Amino acid sequence: MTAIPSVRVPSSSSLVEHLGETLRSSPPDSTAAQLGRYTIVGGIAFVADFTTLYACTELLALHYLVSGALALLVGIAINYVLSVRFVFRVRRVRHRGIELLIFALIGLVGLALNEGLLFLFTELVGLHYLFSKVAATAATYLWNFFARKRSLFTARAT
Repeated sequence: MTAIPSVRVPSSSSLVEHLGETLRSSPPDSTAAQLGRYTIVGGIAFVADFTTLYACTELLALHYLVSGALALLVGIAINYVLSVRFVFRVRRVRHRGIELLIFALIGLVGLALNEGLLFLFTELVGLHYLFSKVAATAATYLWNFFARKRSLFTARAT
């Protein structure tokens, strides 16, 4: 009889500690590392977005598309603050107000993409709106990262 090897599963506190250490270090230069951090930031923003969607739809009785728009705006605000602090080192636009405006405009394109996919998956495919939100968010996440990196957080060519 062979023994089953033991596997050390990190505690949730050590995972949180590691995440905190990662985010406290300065923003990375490589796209892969930025995408990793953007995934963490996006996850945090998504939790806020998803919770807002649920609360507005179920507790405030708003239509799921109205709730989706409000939820995405909450997510965009959280994403901006965390992205400029923890994800991107290079900032192409000097004026922070203009940077936020461009960041938000990219997010509005993401909002249109998100709303369109939310409608498509819910009304045409027949998925529950919360499952639709997960699929729509994946596409929106990729659009937002690459559009923001290219437009705002990549050094200008000399």
